[in-house]
Amino acid sequence: MNHQKKPAWLKVKLPSHSNYFQVAELLKRQGLYTICQSARCPNIGECWERRTATFLILGNICTRNCGFCAVNKGKPLPLDEQEPERVLQAVREMQLRYVVITSVTRDDLPDGGAHIFARTTRLIKEHFPETRVEILIPDFKGEEEPLRQVLEAGPDVLNHNLETTVNIYPKINRPPANYYRSLGVIKTAKNYGAVTKSGLMVGLGETYDDLKQALTDLRENGCDLLTIGQYLQPTPRQAPVVRYYTPEEFAELRELALELGFKEAVAGPLVRSSYFADRLYDSTRSQN
Repeated sequence: MNHQKKPAWLKVKLPSHSNYFQVAELLKRQGLYTICQSARCPNIGECWERRTATFLILGNICTRNCGFCAVNKGKPLPLDEQEPERVLQAVREMQLRYVVITSVTRDDLPDGGAHIFARTTRLIKEHFPETRVEILIPDFKGEEEPLRQVLEAGPDVLNHNLETTVNIYPKINRPPANYYRSLGVIKTAKNYGAVTKSGLMVGLGETYDDLKQALTDLRENGCDLLTIGQYLQPTPRQAPVVRYYTPEEFAELRELALELGFKEAVAGPLVRSSYFADRLYDSTRSQN
C-alpha cells in the first residue's frame, strides 16, 4: 500500500471563479461529459476558470480496465448520434477558440466510435473555421480505417497517449503489445500528414533509461508534441504511486525531449494531456 505524502507542489486550490460554475452548468445542461470530471483531473479548476474543457464523447463508460484510470468501466450505453451537435452548441456558448475532444475506449463498436470523432470535428470546423480542434483518440484496436476516418475530418492535432514505458504496461493492466500498437497509431497519423502529440505519466516505477527509450520510440515514429506529468492514484483501486518527481526532474525531462527532436514539450507535476493544449499547439505555429 502506498503511504507517500503528496509534496507541496501537487497542492491545488479549490475552484472559486464564476467561470468554473458557468462551465459546470453548461455541461450539465447539454448532457455532456468531460475527461476533467471523469478522470478526476487536478487542473479542473484552473482550466474551467479559463473557460476551457476537454469534451469526453462516446459516453462515459469505458470497455477497457486500465490500472491507472478513474473513468467508469463496464458495459457502455447505446451510442448517442446527437452528441456532436451538443458539443458544437457547447463550443458556441463557451466561444472556444481551441477545442480538445477525447473519448472512452469503445471496443464494442465496429469503428470504435471514429465516425462520432469525425462528425464532431467536421461540425466545429464548418461552423467555426478559426477554431482549432485537437482530438485525443483511443487506439481503435490498431486498425487503420477508423484512424483514416478521423484524420480526413481535418483535426489540427492528432493526440494519442503512450501513457508509460513498455515495462510498466503489465502493471497498468495493458499487454506490452499495446505499447507498440500505440506507436503505430502515431506513425500512421504522421504518414497522413497530421501534427502528432502524445503523453506520458511518470511515477509508476519506471527508470530514467526507460523514459528515454519511450521518448526515443515516440520520436522515431513521428511524434511532434509531448506532455509529461506526474501519475496520481485516483482511487485505492488503481496502481499506487511509486515516487513523486520533483519540478527540477520534470524540467530535465523536457530538455531531454527537446534534445531528441520534439517540436515542443511541456512537463510538470500537474501536466495532463490537454493542459494548455492551445499554447502547445501555438508554439509549433511560431516555428513555421
